Amino acid sequence: MVMEGTKAEVGSLESSLLRIVQEHQQRSIRIRDQTDKAKRDALRSATHVSGLLVDTVNGGVEESFINEKRIELEIRALVSTVMRYKKQTNQWLAASHALNTILKEIGDFENWMKIMDFDCKSINAAICNIHQT
Repeated sequence: MVMEGTKAEVGSLESSLLRIVQEHQQRSIRIRDQTDKAKRDALRSATHVSGLLVDTVNGGVEESFINEKRIELEIRALVSTVMRYKKQTNQWLAASHALNTILKEIGDFENWMKIMDFDCKSINAAICNIHQT
């Protein structure tokens, strides 16, 4: 009977060890599944946060790009306007220079006419003096 009692104890011990091993395996599987789920959740959350950050940065970059294009268009329009004003100003300067030149010539002609008038009166007076003598 001693053998049978030892066999029963060994059988009970084996079944207890098997049960402990199975419980350990089940807990390990459960923990591994929980860990995998936590990893997937963390990865999904990190991907979502990354997407939000990229969208935020891209939104600012896109807005800056649009503003840069608007500024470039306004600069082109301003350069065109400045060139048009420059051309108009040069035309005005040329016209005023021509007017000044004409006024100088009129002044010179008037002065010449006064000199000619004086010379003609002097010649006339000289002729009259000669004729009277």
